[in-house]
Amino acid sequence: MDSRLVKSGLYGVCIGDALGVPVEFHSRESLRESPVADMLGNGTYHQPAGTWSDDSSMTLALADSIGQAGGIDPQDIMERFRSWYQEGAYTPWGVCFDVGNATAQAIGRYRAGVAPTLCGGTQERSNGNGSLMRILPLAYVLYAQYGPDLTRHPQAMETIHLVSSLTHRHPISLSACGIYLSVAARLLDGMTLPAAIAAGVPQALDWYRSTPDFAPWMDTWARIAAPDALRALPEEEIRSSGYVVDTLEASLWCLLNTNHYRDSVLKAVNLGSDTDTTAAVTGGLAGLAYGLDAIPRAWLDQLAGQPLVQQCCDSLISFLEHSDN
Repeated sequence: MDSRLVKSGLYGVCIGDALGVPVEFHSRESLRESPVADMLGNGTYHQPAGTWSDDSSMTLALADSIGQAGGIDPQDIMERFRSWYQEGAYTPWGVCFDVGNATAQAIGRYRAGVAPTLCGGTQERSNGNGSLMRILPLAYVLYAQYGPDLTRHPQAMETIHLVSSLTHRHPISLSACGIYLSVAARLLDGMTLPAAIAAGVPQALDWYRSTPDFAPWMDTWARIAAPDALRALPEEEIRSSGYVVDTLEASLWCLLNTNHYRDSVLKAVNLGSDTDTTAAVTGGLAGLAYGLDAIPRAWLDQLAGQPLVQQCCDSLISFLEHSDN
């Protein structure tokens, strides 16, 4: 696999996250009056421009775990999540300043001795976007092993759900990760973004509808079932809260209504509310679709913690190269 694909996806996540951090929780109305068009400093968390948050930290921790552990090791992943949360590992400035409730609770269960794959919440209210936002590194592993159609391989779907379950175990969160990676795997196979969404989303939904544990929840995804209809929705019908359904809908909507990395992540940020995660989720797929060269150089230059980002990319790349051999 081309190492630039790893960088384009992971940097795509980090840049989207960093663009959204300063205006997280800002309303859509305020961002209409003063839209984000570049990297900003200060803002919600009083951080320097280019600072990324939990979305990127957990993405990088997963990527590094895959590289260092030689594959998917739930114990190793959770230990890295704990180190991030408690010690500021995988952060640009050595401090964890943003964490979702469900993720914090899951790490608390892990610290109390609960098995890693049982740490995620199972209640319907435990469907924040905290597993979706960090799941992208898994796309590389599963695509390398199974190819572009992950739904044809039960072990691939099981692995997606296992990695989500570390923090989020409800069927809605599990299926969000499966749908997202169904699109990502097709992008890794060289499909265009519209084609990857048009093929990947319905294919994943068909699989979930035919799987008893998931079928009762599939009406949740009705609005993304037909990508053309999703694209045509007006902005006022797109929600950008921290609910995982809103995040995936909004991200796909942004991607379907733009044709460049820059435009897609800025559209995501300027929806307001959970700006960093919507843009991180959008940015991961946009990075895969448009490539590293499509990310504005000025944004890459401003990104904080670049040695750490590069180190985690290299860790995942090394694993993938050894797997190919």
